[in-house]
Parts: sequence; C-alpha cells; structure tokens
Amino acid sequence: MKSFRYQRASEIASACASAAQPTAKFIAGGTNLVDLMKLQIETPAQLVDITRLPLDRIEETAEGGLRIGALVSNSAAAIDMRVRRRYPLLAQAILAGASTQLRNKATTGGNLLQRTRCPYFYDTTKPCNKRVPGSGCAALEGLNRMNAVLGVSEHCIAAHPSDMAVAMTALDAVVETVAPDGSTRAIPIDQLYRAPGNTPHIDTVLEAGELIVSVLLPTPPAGRQVYRKVRDRASYAFALVSVAAILDVDGDRVRAGRVAFGGLSYKPWRSAEAEAALVGAPATRAAFDAVGTAALRDARGYGGNDFKIPLARRTLRATLTQAAGLS
Repeated sequence: MKSFRYQRASEIASACASAAQPTAKFIAGGTNLVDLMKLQIETPAQLVDITRLPLDRIEETAEGGLRIGALVSNSAAAIDMRVRRRYPLLAQAILAGASTQLRNKATTGGNLLQRTRCPYFYDTTKPCNKRVPGSGCAALEGLNRMNAVLGVSEHCIAAHPSDMAVAMTALDAVVETVAPDGSTRAIPIDQLYRAPGNTPHIDTVLEAGELIVSVLLPTPPAGRQVYRKVRDRASYAFALVSVAAILDVDGDRVRAGRVAFGGLSYKPWRSAEAEAALVGAPATRAAFDAVGTAALRDARGYGGNDFKIPLARRTLRATLTQAAGLS
C-alpha cells in the first residue's frame, strides 16, 4: 500500500488550492478513484475530501432549468421529481448505470470524470498510453470488444464509460467549475473531454485544482426523450452501445432531434450528422435507418469491436422509433 495524506476540505477555495498540487486528487464518493488506487494506477500523494462542501443540492434556475450540484448522488438525481418530469432522459440514463449501491455513493461530478474501463488501462502488465504515456496501445490489436469506433486515434481507442454524461450531452448541459485562483468557467459538456490525439492520458480540459461545482441543465427541449442501452447483461454492465435521443415530431415529420451515443467514443458522442439528417425527415423506420447510416459514416472498427457499428445503427433506429411513438 502506498501512503498518502488526507485532507477534509471545509470550503471550495481551500479545496481547489490543495488539489492544485501535481500529486493531489479530489475525492467524493470514491467509486472509481479508490479502485484505481488499489491497483496503483492512481497514486496520489494527497486526497482532498470535498464531501462536506455545500454542493449537494438541486436548484431551479430563473430560466426554467436545473442546477445539479457536483455532490448530488446519482440516486438523488435520478429520483428527483423535477428531473424525472422535465429531463426523463437523464433519470433513465442514471438508472441504467452501475448498481443501486454504487449510485448511492457516486456523485454527479465524479461520474463525469470517471476514467475508462478499457481492460488494458486496468492491466498494469500491458502497455497503455492512457496509463503510461508513450508505452503503446495494446487494445489496437488486442481484445477491443468494448472499445471506441469514433473520434479516437492510433494512440488510444478507449471508450468513455458514463451513462449519465450521454444524457447530459443530448440535453446541452453545461459544467460549471471553480479554479484555484477563484475564477469560474461554464464549459459545455461536449467540450469537457479532450480527444486522445497523442496525449490520451489527459482526459479533460480541466486544469490542476479546477473543481466541478455543478452541472447546469437548460430549459427542457421540446419532444420526447428516450435513453436506450445495449449491454451484455441486464444490470451492472457498461454499454456496448447506448443512445440518448430527443425527438420533436410534427405530424408525420421530424421538426428537430438530438442524438448522443455512449460506448462509441472517448466521450459521449453528439452526432451532428444524425441531427442534420433528422430535420424534416419522415418519422418512419426507413428514414431512421438512413439517419443511422449518416451518423456512423466515419466509424472505424478494430476487429473485435467491428460489430458495434451495425449495432449502433440498429440501436439508434430503435430509439428514434420509440421516441416517435411508433413502438
């Protein structure tokens, strides 16, 4: 066991200042970080416990949205009646993830920042550029069934594991942060994650000591919201493919739609191609097939995960069909 210092923060400013040290990490629910510390993949010299900070509330905004504090548990977010009524997509996605016990501990901020579940990231006997920069990517020619097919590089094909983040991406959520110097940022969630490029060990655009304090959900969009997750077993499994869809249908035509995929990329993948193809399209299964073709045009499999591409097309069609009220 590697020793580390433990600090319980009483205010945001001191927490950010302490975590700005290169070897320090924030900890809240710990559902991902503690596992990584046990495997010595993460070896922080200092843990800054933020669980006593006043970030555990869900509040209304003047614009008609919701602000979800970073320390709101996944369970609390999923059962909040304002979330369930106005953002059912988010409640569905959260309840599709992990187990009840984990959702009771996992926090909103931590869920967004959880690290990949690529098996080579967890296997310290194998090369992994995300774990040890420059060591190589064993997944490229290895067991890559769970890995990404969109937006990745030859340096890393790891997929982001979150369900909650997929729904938040479709909902145009904004991540609000505080930096050690007291400055604040409002980061659209689609811009939170960094493409792997040749630096896959850097997951997000957050700076050292920058703390997620809340997630802002704007006014609920028009249309029906549906989250669908395809996985190897019915519970406690990460997505092979997931789809968050919001579909606004006028008569027999689609007025507007939003689509985000999970399990396919280094981040929740918002599909501009799918959304463009939906506008004005007939609300039919055949049209939704064409939308899937547009959405996955640039996808690339790596052998073991080739099946994800047709699976994603079918999952998108099924999700849009449900959102259109055709099933």
